[in-house]
Amino acid sequence: MTNFKRTHGLILSSILLSLPTLAAAQSEQAARLGDDLTPIGAERAGNADGSIPAWTGGLAQDAAQVHANGTPTDPFASEQPLFTITSENLEQHRQQLSPGQLATFNRYPSSYRIPVYPTHRSVDLPDHVKQSAARNLGQARLVNDGNGLEGFAGAIAFPIPKNGLEVIWNHITRYRGGSSRTVSDTAAPYPNGSYSITTTEQFFTQREYLTDHAPGKADDLLFLYSHKIIAPARQIGEVVLVHETIDQVKNPRRSWIYNAGQRRVRRAPSLSYDFTGATTAGLRTADSRDMFNGAPDRYHWELVGKRELYVPYNSYRLASPELKYSDIVHQGHLNQEHTRYERHRVWEVVSTLKDGQRHIYSKRRYFIDEDSWAILLADHYDSRGELWRVGESHAFYNYQQQAPLSAGDLFYDLHSGRYIITGMGNEQRSAYDFSYRASSSDYSPGALRSAGVR
Repeated sequence: MTNFKRTHGLILSSILLSLPTLAAAQSEQAARLGDDLTPIGAERAGNADGSIPAWTGGLAQDAAQVHANGTPTDPFASEQPLFTITSENLEQHRQQLSPGQLATFNRYPSSYRIPVYPTHRSVDLPDHVKQSAARNLGQARLVNDGNGLEGFAGAIAFPIPKNGLEVIWNHITRYRGGSSRTVSDTAAPYPNGSYSITTTEQFFTQREYLTDHAPGKADDLLFLYSHKIIAPARQIGEVVLVHETIDQVKNPRRSWIYNAGQRRVRRAPSLSYDFTGATTAGLRTADSRDMFNGAPDRYHWELVGKRELYVPYNSYRLASPELKYSDIVHQGHLNQEHTRYERHRVWEVVSTLKDGQRHIYSKRRYFIDEDSWAILLADHYDSRGELWRVGESHAFYNYQQQAPLSAGDLFYDLHSGRYIITGMGNEQRSAYDFSYRASSSDYSPGALRSAGVR
């Protein structure tokens, strides 16, 4: 017993002695936010050759006007490309391109191109988001083998990440406007270029933005989401509801679907992982929505580090209501004339399927923007380890709402020659509405049927 007490005392003393050191280390890390790092964890300084500028606070909320449909106008409309990457000059830019971008050039050597513009670090998030990031530093932690969070609130769980899972959780918990109603369109052209449009009305509310949210209340919600198909006519009335949880292994995602033909609400536990829904043409998995979402439990996650790549950025022109979908959606690939790429620092994270787990993608490679924590590029590999699908999120920043958004998320299927682009709002009269507010009852299964029959 004496030896036990002595050993126990030594362990306790060791722990107590380490606490000041741990606290000092956390304080030192916290001091970096707003110093050499931005308030949400990006490198404040520019790069060595100046092609990536220092972050100086992003665009002001009154940087430019907003279109009638809620889309911001382009504050960089007068700029011209610095250069355009084609298959002819590809080799000199190889180091700044992802494997997926290189493969897309290989698939469409005569028509695919990447116009590269001056880099603007336009993103600046609201003060309360920056404060959340600072609070989460040292408090938020991974639990259940990295599949859940504790001590997290608000947004951006790990502003100074230490591993790949923490980076991916930053994407999952990033700020995207708090609460919103959007109306957007999806196209999945065939190899001959023909396509039809599917229109969905979407509602998104982060937990803290619910009108009946009780601060400090213990719950496992991260956000609530629903979407309703409003075109074409044969699919009108189908509604999906999702309660996204902070730990989807301990408390799996709760999802429901209302089918207008059957006039009933049913649970939809399959709306996750590699499930493909009615609006995806089989080209995008459920967990590829928003580039990645849901439980990370089926993969090993490796943080490769940071790279400087040419990524879709400040895509105001692509989002403009002055463009029609026929201007954007072309045969084989997007009309690159309206795209904009810039050189930015991105985190590179690789996920590899665990032994005994099932998914159509054996490996994925993600490139995450340091200034917004949004995935901008995603490479997906098949069961043979070959690159299969290439994802791009054409990011832009809604400076009025201080919300990073996307003019369209697209996935190229290199095998079939098809692709899908989701999230287009160009032809919608009201594409973005950030004044939307809802209570938890608005996201209840009981409200689902009412939404479907309206």
